Amino acid sequence: MKIKYITLIFFSLTIFSGTIYEFTNDEDEKRFNDLIKDIRCPKCTFGSLSSSNAPVSEDLKLKIAEMVRENKTDDEIKNYVASRFGKESLYEPELSKGTYLLWFSPFVILLLALSIFLFRKKY
Repeated sequence: MKIKYITLIFFSLTIFSGTIYEFTNDEDEKRFNDLIKDIRCPKCTFGSLSSSNAPVSEDLKLKIAEMVRENKTDDEIKNYVASRFGKESLYEPELSKGTYLLWFSPFVILLLALSIFLFRKKY
């Protein structure tokens, strides 16, 4: 009796385990996987689309797969996501007046630390 249940579960998992996102070539599949790693989940706090199973993430992944199959560029896809869910949905923010501090603060901090190290007084 127990073996029948295990067999039933095994076959049901293998029947329904088809690929959801089908592509005609490996380059499109790689592009899709790279894109969903670079886009944040709209519902999750810190996760990417690739790590999310939220319904809105699944819908967005289907839309991105469709756009990849339509030969849209990465920038077009990212612009679509940013216009729909906001610029915060992208892991790489654009360089603008609002993001100068974000982009250049690591270099400023590094220069400050280096100058403190080089010009410190030795007693």
